[in-house]
Amino acid sequence: MIQENTRFLIVGLGLIGGSYAMGLKKNGYHVDAIEINQLSIDYALKHDIIDRGSTFDIDYIKEADIIISGLYPNMTVDWITTYQKYFKPGALITDVSSVKTGVVKPIQNIIRKDVEFISSHPMAGKEVSGVKFADDSIFHIANFIILPTDNNSREAVDTMRQFADILGFRNISELTVEQHDEMVGFVSHLTHAIAVSLMNTNDNTHLVEYTGDSFRDLTRIAKINENLWSEVFFLNKDNLIREIDDFIQEVNHLKSKLEENDKDGLKELFIQSTARRKLFDR
Repeated sequence: MIQENTRFLIVGLGLIGGSYAMGLKKNGYHVDAIEINQLSIDYALKHDIIDRGSTFDIDYIKEADIIISGLYPNMTVDWITTYQKYFKPGALITDVSSVKTGVVKPIQNIIRKDVEFISSHPMAGKEVSGVKFADDSIFHIANFIILPTDNNSREAVDTMRQFADILGFRNISELTVEQHDEMVGFVSHLTHAIAVSLMNTNDNTHLVEYTGDSFRDLTRIAKINENLWSEVFFLNKDNLIREIDDFIQEVNHLKSKLEENDKDGLKELFIQSTARRKLFDR
């Protein structure tokens, strides 16, 4: 469990890693960071987001009680594989990846027996990246998902629940890897695919002077990190392709109401979508 003297190491000071560091530091915990971009380290130190930072320091790894990988999914696997030899016995390691297939099993297959990897996913973010946009308040309206497997202890699960409580997450839940990736395939990956597709439907840049909030809200997440999200899409492609097929079918269903001049049928779709959307209002 997390104690007052627990030392955290954040590997990768992006938006989520930086926001984690900010929230932990505000709550009085010691936070170190490893980040390849020296400017990000300088920013985090200047703004009191971390206690220490380095582009690489083995001592940070050796001293950490809890290590959080804020790296891309494949990089998380590679980093843990390479540097686990320096982990403190008893250390707990987690990640922030938005897809778990290709991450959890490979890591748990190679992880040392005297340390523990338990995956987690903060369902939070912004359409910007980098530690300069760190903001721990994004967690206060967000869900936190823990993904325990048969290889995880109850203590590790409880520690991650405590971690989420410290950062002020609105809701904490547990899912299997399969349940998680199916879920994010719909609520996250499909929504990003829709936003990207909408912006790429045609060259709509000339409409910038005329659009309203509906277009801006729907396409906000189309401002996307091409390296991260291409990796995520491919890792979860089976779920995403199925969700895209279902979405196309539903769009064609709506299209058919127009083609058939079925006004009542169209209204029913609007009524159903309104009722379902209300369930997500906070």
